[in-house]
Amino acid sequence: MNLIDAVEAEQLKASPPEVHIGDTVKVHMRIVEGEKERIQVIEGVVLRMHGGGIRKTLTVRKISFGIGVERIFPLHSPRVEKIDIVKRAKVRRAKLYYLRELRGKAARLKELRKPGLGKKKAKAKSKSKAKTKTA
Repeated sequence: MNLIDAVEAEQLKASPPEVHIGDTVKVHMRIVEGEKERIQVIEGVVLRMHGGGIRKTLTVRKISFGIGVERIFPLHSPRVEKIDIVKRAKVRRAKLYYLRELRGKAARLKELRKPGLGKKKAKAKSKSKAKTKTA
């Protein structure tokens, strides 16, 4: 391992979030204004991921007051406090640049459901039906 890799390995976050393209995420960013610090939350869709290692970035797009805003976040930056995944979407492309031209309902992505989620609800309903029949 050369010197640059050794220095970069120290700066990497221990457990970066499992973010994929098409995910709707909340990025908690530390903002410094003068002497004050605050956390600003930006929620949007991940359009692209770029780079690798410490240089890995993600581009998040959100609509703010009717205007599309994109922001690039370094994944391993100390200014990025945490990244929460709100929902996942099924996408078939590595870069979602086509969302820039779409508006409103056309810009929606098909949401991915967690496997087995519907089965648990079905079992709970069948148990409640069995209780009402026996009573």
